[in-house]
Amino acid sequence: MHVLVVGGSGLLGLEVTRQALAAGHSVTATFHSGAPSLASVAWRSLDIRRRDDVGALVDAAGPDVIVNAAYRQADWVTTAEGATHVALAAAVTGARLVHVSSDAVFSGAAVRYDETHVPDPTTPYGAAKAAAETAVKGIIPSAVIARTSLIIGDGASRHEKHVHALAAGAGSGFLFTDDVRCPVHVTDLASALLELAASPYAGIHHVAGADAISRYELGALIAGRDGLDPAALPSGPRASAGFPGPIDVRLDCTMTQARLNTRLRGAREFLPARQRGTM
Repeated sequence: MHVLVVGGSGLLGLEVTRQALAAGHSVTATFHSGAPSLASVAWRSLDIRRRDDVGALVDAAGPDVIVNAAYRQADWVTTAEGATHVALAAAVTGARLVHVSSDAVFSGAAVRYDETHVPDPTTPYGAAKAAAETAVKGIIPSAVIARTSLIIGDGASRHEKHVHALAAGAGSGFLFTDDVRCPVHVTDLASALLELAASPYAGIHHVAGADAISRYELGALIAGRDGLDPAALPSGPRASAGFPGPIDVRLDCTMTQARLNTRLRGAREFLPARQRGTM
């Protein structure tokens, strides 16, 4: 199978690329500003805001599967219109499309969301992700739209870096004690996306971790794993801070998990405390 990973230089895209290679697939992956040093990958520069460029790259690569992991939180054109360009190109070539979406499409009013809930975003990023979902469903009804939550790696994610900066006194802000999500490990998410790509399923799938935890608890778990002092992490409630966006959004992954061999672990499992005396 030939896999095209759009946004292949990001945390998730790079892990999808690694796992696809390990499974014996040929891989083309795109980057915007710099190609990672990962061998056996056909790296291609791409700005998905340019519809013609997307179409030309997909046509030249001829993939069987496209995984679109590209986004920019503050850029509607990349997140919404770029996803449309990828879907149009996939439709022309007949490629199977797995589009990565986000729990940001929800307001938090319902707290727990399964795949049947209709998006009701309250932020520009959430609106862009919801628009992308609508475009993908309209262009390729057979595509998989995989909604996920906070993506955690082994130190490389934005949240992990923020926790380290806060613990060192080098970062600003604090971790919210009432802002709840379902963090997922990047290896679990990438594995699930490739499973869904090879499956007969279509439509919305929720692919997040099993634990609903606050950003502060998540930060404390990261600190414990990495030998940092959780007490050094500043914390407080988001409800009184005046920040826009949903507070408590929990993706119900029951249906999707029943379709997967990949187990979607919770953060309390994949972020165990580092054993005393180990490095």
